[in-house]
Amino acid sequence: MGVSNVLELLGGVALFLFGMVLMGNSLTKVAGNKLELILYRLSSTPVKGILLGTGVTAVIQSSSATSVMVVGFVNSGMMKVRQAIGVVMGAIIGTSITGWIICLSQVGGAGSSVAVIFSTSTLTAIIAVIGIVLRMFGKHNRQKHLGEIMLGFAVLMYGISAMSGAVMPLRESQTFINMLTAFSNPILGILIGLIFTSLLQSASAAVGIVQTLAVTGAVTFQAVLPIVMGIAIGAAVPVLLSALGANANGRRTAFVYLFVDTFGVIIFSIIFYSINAAVHFDFMTMSMTAVSIAMLNTVFRVIIVTILAPAIPLLEKLVCTLIKDNDEEGVDLRDMDRLEDRFIMHPTLALEQTRQVIEGMSNKTLKSLLRSFSLIDDYNNDIFAKVKRNEETVDRYEDKLGTYLVKITKQELTHKQNIAVSKYLHAINDFERMSDHALNIAESAQELHVKGIEFTPEAKKELSVLTAAVKEIVNIAIQSFNSGDLEKAYYIEPLEEVVDHLCDEIKIHHVERVQCGACTLEPGFIFNDLLTNFERVADHCSNIGVALIELSDEDFDVHEYITSLKEVRTHHFDEYYAEFAARFNID
Repeated sequence: MGVSNVLELLGGVALFLFGMVLMGNSLTKVAGNKLELILYRLSSTPVKGILLGTGVTAVIQSSSATSVMVVGFVNSGMMKVRQAIGVVMGAIIGTSITGWIICLSQVGGAGSSVAVIFSTSTLTAIIAVIGIVLRMFGKHNRQKHLGEIMLGFAVLMYGISAMSGAVMPLRESQTFINMLTAFSNPILGILIGLIFTSLLQSASAAVGIVQTLAVTGAVTFQAVLPIVMGIAIGAAVPVLLSALGANANGRRTAFVYLFVDTFGVIIFSIIFYSINAAVHFDFMTMSMTAVSIAMLNTVFRVIIVTILAPAIPLLEKLVCTLIKDNDEEGVDLRDMDRLEDRFIMHPTLALEQTRQVIEGMSNKTLKSLLRSFSLIDDYNNDIFAKVKRNEETVDRYEDKLGTYLVKITKQELTHKQNIAVSKYLHAINDFERMSDHALNIAESAQELHVKGIEFTPEAKKELSVLTAAVKEIVNIAIQSFNSGDLEKAYYIEPLEEVVDHLCDEIKIHHVERVQCGACTLEPGFIFNDLLTNFERVADHCSNIGVALIELSDEDFDVHEYITSLKEVRTHHFDEYYAEFAARFNID
């Protein structure tokens, strides 16, 4: 085997790996973002988990990708460790599907003209041509991704063809045959398979390369079996690496992959080689083909999963014993733990997690506002401290959510997903600003308490009416956003104008009280600050309502959104305004 053969082999491996990645990524895109949601929602039992893990992995052509996704589910608290174990077992089976796809390269082309037409090389060429046409001229993303699947398949097949041609001279190499004979040692074979897969970061690719070597006719069953077992263990390496930054449950899930394959290999090896020592299987020295290697890989994986599936509770107990909870993480995961970077590649799931985190952010904002309102009449240092802590927490929410949403925008999004991102980006800014105003209100209440200042009875009465109106608009804004209730959003703008008019009217009354000496300047400044913050809170509620309405019409424009803020009207506007004006009246 000369230098040209080595270069041809390396080039074939490169094409093969690239084709696998391209085909797998494109398959994921064509399948849409529903696979991960199905995986999350329908893996409630071990059997369902195994079946779904097998199916999803067969589609996306990567057990590592499926397992990494599951690690993200567990890390974010969406899935339990026991629930994830079944999916991981299914992924271990599903990754063997790639081996059967590679077997298509064995379709012959010699003989009749019909055989030539339907040969692998001819079909691959046709698929490549169709793929590039769809990729370059397809009008829709789905067509382009379908073209990428075909191109990935074609590149993969050309890679296999190149590798097969490069290794052909090895059939005459005694050195190569002796090396394969050495792999018949189970321990050495498993070690080689483990290292090989760890370097490639893909079990499917490792098995595919072994299948290619089978064309030499020198690959026997006793040499392949240990390598296949080593490949199974090595496949856990990418999953373990992905869990480096995960919490305890996320790391437990990653180690489940390693434990299932490792225990499976140990149990299978003990049983198989013990029986072989007693009866001496005749097939141990038979030459393997791509098809028989694919069959061996699948059967081996099905056997180890079948053996270990009943032990899922024991596996859960084992990983929980070995990997202790971090005391700093606490028993309950914070909302922000849902923002898993592993979900970025799956926008539907990432946006659903974002929505839930924003809901938590909005509820904390509401809690801060209600606490700050209560401090005006009944100041309490502990409540003030909670408002301050909440404001810092909401700031962290905005920072992490904003960063996460920007990462999502770098993915290929549907029109509906782009609308959701726009809505969420506006909402987190408004909720954060409302939290700031809550702290401002709490600080004004603190100043009143420290200085022993009290408002006049008239001012207290007016402020209580305004507080009730602001509480109402905040509740409506948060409820409409969290529930997506568009009809409720139409109540926000009329109430916001009522709040504006209340603030204007109260300011006029305040000036009159100062002029007649009923109120002094110092409490007057604090009173005016409170009115300003109340008005700003209502403005941010208006922003949320207008964004919901405009985005629902799928006609969102930032500049138009800002300039038309006070011009949004519906056929119910005057009716709602009159209702709120009568309800929140200071006269």
